[in-house]
Formats: sequence, structure tokens, C-alpha cells
Amino acid sequence: MKTQTDTIAAIATPAGTGGVGIIRISGPEAKRIASAISQCKTLIPRKAQFAQFTNQQQQTIDSGLVLYFQAPASFTGEDVVELQGHGGQVVMNMLLKAVIALGARMARPGEFSERAFLNEKIDLVQAEAIADIISSGSEQAVLASQRSLQGLFSEHIKQILALLIETRVWVESAIDFPEEEIDFLSDSGLKQQMSQLHQSMKNTLAKTQTGVVLNQGISIAIIGKPNAGKSSLLNRLTEADTAIVSDVAGTTRDVIKEDVVIAGIPVRLIDTAGIHETDNPIEQQGIARALQAQQQADVVLHVLDGSNDLETTLPDSKNTLQIINKVDLISSAQAEKINSNHPSALMVSAKDNQGIDSIRQAIIEQVTSGGLNENSYTARQRHIEQLKLTHQHIDLAEQQLQFNQGELSAEELRLAQHALSEITGDFSSDDLLGEIFSSFCIGK
Repeated sequence: MKTQTDTIAAIATPAGTGGVGIIRISGPEAKRIASAISQCKTLIPRKAQFAQFTNQQQQTIDSGLVLYFQAPASFTGEDVVELQGHGGQVVMNMLLKAVIALGARMARPGEFSERAFLNEKIDLVQAEAIADIISSGSEQAVLASQRSLQGLFSEHIKQILALLIETRVWVESAIDFPEEEIDFLSDSGLKQQMSQLHQSMKNTLAKTQTGVVLNQGISIAIIGKPNAGKSSLLNRLTEADTAIVSDVAGTTRDVIKEDVVIAGIPVRLIDTAGIHETDNPIEQQGIARALQAQQQADVVLHVLDGSNDLETTLPDSKNTLQIINKVDLISSAQAEKINSNHPSALMVSAKDNQGIDSIRQAIIEQVTSGGLNENSYTARQRHIEQLKLTHQHIDLAEQQLQFNQGELSAEELRLAQHALSEITGDFSSDDLLGEIFSSFCIGK
């Protein structure tokens, strides 16, 4: 445990008026400060005690409960006290002022979680999961964040790390004993272990990318020609009359944004102006914004009017789903012909709510690896970057082994171990910690 010499305090509840407000105090002077403010000479660990809260002039500020958590059995691993009073902003500020006057200082954003990490109560992934729970945009994201907080993601990383260390020991042992008759570097067992590392990294990267989607959400741009039914599709996906729908082409001239949740994933839907040739400067500006939204979106829904002649070849890209709309206006024979010419396109009728669920399912398959399940966890972009770096070093280590370059292979495995360990915080720079915890709420 890393001992902190100062005591920190902050308001742990959101700004505004509420039934209850909480001041959180952590550090070596937490118990003394709480006793002085509450007039409770004896604070019993984990027992709520009613008290009057007073300042140094013995003026009563508020009344409420005192909760004392004795080190190391607390969130931060230090002595922690919570003063639970009435949830008014003025009274909370007065109470915090009294706490600081008795020797505490204002906590930095995320400093309570940072101390929990430094005192080995949680690892870095679990610390980030705390912030993810607070900012979750869906029930699925909350549950996934809880699994990360409980250590599911960390345990997965540790299993890979154990295999990586075992492989590194194997290679370094072969270097240390070159006089042995057996060539350990060309052993089939080592090759099999390297192959297992590759597969583990591949699977973890796919699952982590799904975790990032849960954590950050995705953006979906709906594009197409005027009067293709883009706004009708938006209304179906949001299950509300979000956009004006009209038979008149060009109703939408600007982007319309709406936040929804699709199968547990936070989604920002962006309806755009119809893309076509025009001399109208207002329409041109709308089309420019539509093209920009298309470039920036995680997923693009390209909507086409099935009742008109379709191009023989539809434009295609990795993140684009082709939507053939208005199938309610065509015959079965026409629908069969379109489906034959464009087998990957989704046949829908936004007017009749036909095929909308298939669009939702296609979106989930587009942005996740095999969909979400009860073992999904949240993740961040930095985790993906570290996993990719780890995988890169493992690749280089395997290449060096092919040329019997044991020393170079061992160095790449050491760098891979270092990169992977940065995910949980076993290796971490002060700059990294500062960047992560500065994004947390004050009081958390």
C-alpha cells in the first residue's frame, strides 16, 4: 500500500437540490476531522451514527449520518468517512468548507479512485469501469461495466499475460543455456505456444472492440437520394415522429440527430439531406453536411427506393448497409428480381414497418463480434491500442524465432509483456494515470 500523507475531501453527489448530499473524506486525518465536525468522540466502523454537523465556531450547519470505513477495509484503502446531510448546494458547500478548515484539501477529479488504484484495491481496468458505470448510456452498458469492475476483463488479460510470460521464460532459458544439445528455440511446443498467443490476442481484440462499442456507442448516418424514405426509416428506428415525412422530395435539408438504444448499444442516428445534383445553395449545403456525416459515421445506412429502377451495381464499403425501401409498392416478382441482383441488401418498408428488425440486427452484427452476450464487458480505445501493440511485438518475436534470433525474440516478448501490462496498470506512467483519472468526476 502507498501511504498518502494528506487528506482529501469532496462533494460526492451531483450539483443541485436533492434529498441527500454526501461529503466524502479520505486520508490519515479523515477520522479526526469527522469526529470534530460531528461531535462524535467514538466513530464505529461501518455503523451509521446520527450527528449534528458544526463548523469551527460551533455553529450547526446541518444534521445527518456519519459513516466511518477503517483502513484498509475501504474503497481507497485509507480511512474514509462519509458525511450524509441534506442535499442542497449551499449547505453542502458550507459543510465542505468546514472539512477543509480542519485540515483536508479539495480532491482532484478521480483522486479517490486513483488512491484505490495506488493502494491496490482495484486495477486500472476496474477504475475505468467505475467511470463507465456512471456515464453508461444503456442497461447493457451498465451490466458490462459491472463485469469489468468485478474483474472479468482483467482476469482475461492476466491469463494472456501468464501465457506470454511462460513463452518469454522459455525463450530466455534457451538463450541462457546455449550449450544444451536440444534446440529449444525450434521446439514444436514453443511454436504451438506462439500460435496460442496469436489466437488469444485475436479473440481478445475482437471482444474488446465490442466493449468499446458498448462504452462509447456508435453513430449511424442515413443517406440516399431525395424521397428514398430516409426520414421514415429514422422514425421507425427511433419509434417516434422525429423527422417530418412528406411525399415532396427534399423535405430534409439539414442533418437531424437522435439518440436511441439498439439492442443495448447507445446509438446516434443521423438523418441527412437527399444527395443529388442541384443549383440551390441551401440544398448544396445540406448535401455537403450529408457527405460529411457519411464519412464520419461508424455505420452508414444507404437507402434506395425499391419502386424505382435500381442501379445494377450498388456502391459498397465495409461500414455500409444497403437498404432497399418501399418494397410495399412493388410486386413479388419485382422484389425477387431485386433480391437476386442485390442479395446483400435488406428489403424493407419503412411505411409498413416491414424488415426494420432486420436492420437493427444487421447493425449489431456490423459493430460487434458475434453480438452481445452475458459475458460482454466494456473497454476503451486505449485498451485496443495496447492490445494491437502487444500483438505487433508477438508477431515480431515469432519472426525472430524463425531466424533463430533468440535475443531479439526475447526482447520483443518483453515489450509485449510491458504493453499488455499497461492495460491493468501493472506498468503505467504518471502521464497515463493523470490522463485517465482527470476525466473522472470530482468526489469519485
